[in-house]
Amino acid sequence: MKITSISAQVRDANRVNISIDGKYRLSLDSYQLIGLGIKVGSEYDEAGLARLEAESQFGKVYSRALEYCLMRPRSGREVQDYLYRKTRPSRDKKGELKSGATTAVTARVFDRLVEKAYIDDVKFTHYWVENRSVTKGVSHRKLVAELRAKGVDSSIIVSEFEQSNRSDETELQKIINKKRSHYPDDQKFMAYLARLGFDYDDIKVALGN
Repeated sequence: MKITSISAQVRDANRVNISIDGKYRLSLDSYQLIGLGIKVGSEYDEAGLARLEAESQFGKVYSRALEYCLMRPRSGREVQDYLYRKTRPSRDKKGELKSGATTAVTARVFDRLVEKAYIDDVKFTHYWVENRSVTKGVSHRKLVAELRAKGVDSSIIVSEFEQSNRSDETELQKIINKKRSHYPDDQKFMAYLARLGFDYDDIKVALGN
């Protein structure tokens, strides 16, 4: 079987369509095309084409996963969950069911993202603690629960809080300043703050009770 044409995609200039014996077979990104040395006239057996199709799938999943990581820092667990969803069957534009990515491909994508430092739980934890505390205010207890839910190791969480300048007293005051007018009843306000994970004694001191 022979590659008979290589043409740029209309919707994505970074990808090319590969036709085998006059019929579309797969697509690759431009880096893969060069790296694999693919050119018109190259011949492959079915095993060789299967490897190219695996490369095609890897390129597509890696591109999407990279976009996901660049939206904001992600924990390793978040990316694993995202990649798991990519292995599930989905429907194309015609409504037809198509298979998801193989676990071998998603594992390779995850390893590449780690290698390129797009996945780093230490950096993610620092980002999460700093950004969750900027304006809204959030308790230590709630932050720990959020980070654990995102799969961050306890030792990383402890290390981050040892180095952080944040305090529950400061975070509590942020919320009081923002929400005080919504709660004329002190008891209801105290209950609300307690549900956010703040210590009851700290709440009483902050409210002057």
